[in-house]
Amino acid sequence: MLRFDPFRDLDSLTAAMLGSSSGSDRVPAFMPMDLYKVDDHYVLSADLPGVDPGSIDVDVDRGTLTLTAHRTAPGSDGVQWISSERFAGTYRRQIALGDGVDTDAISASYDNGVLSVTIPLAERAKPRKIEITRAGEHHSIEPHAT
Repeated sequence: MLRFDPFRDLDSLTAAMLGSSSGSDRVPAFMPMDLYKVDDHYVLSADLPGVDPGSIDVDVDRGTLTLTAHRTAPGSDGVQWISSERFAGTYRRQIALGDGVDTDAISASYDNGVLSVTIPLAERAKPRKIEITRAGEHHSIEPHAT
C-alpha cells in the first residue's frame, strides 16, 4: 500500500528548481530552539551540534537578540558522498526582546551541542508590592500569581 505524501513531490520540485546539490555545501535550514520562563528570567536553548564554540556569537542590538554560529563542512577532497544530510554553513536566528528584559545581564553558555542563553527580567518588570495609603491606614496589595 502506498502512502500519499503531498510534500514529497513539492520537496523534489523545490530541490530541482533551486539546484540542491550533493555534499555539504547546502545552507542550514534553521536553528531549532526552545524558549521558556523560569522565575525571574527566560531561558533560550538552541541546538547547534558540531558547531565550534569559537564560531558562536550572541549579540543584542536595539531590542533584538541575534544568535549566529558556523559549522564547517568536512573536507571533500577525494570523498565520494553516499549521503549528506548534515548542514554546514552559517546559522542565524533573531528574536525580538520586549522592554521588560535586562539586556546588560544576558549570559550564554555552550555545552554538548546546546547553546543556552539566560535572559533576566529587568527590575521594573518584576512583580512588586504596592503600598496604598489612605488617611492614616496602610494596606498592601500582593501581585497575583500566574
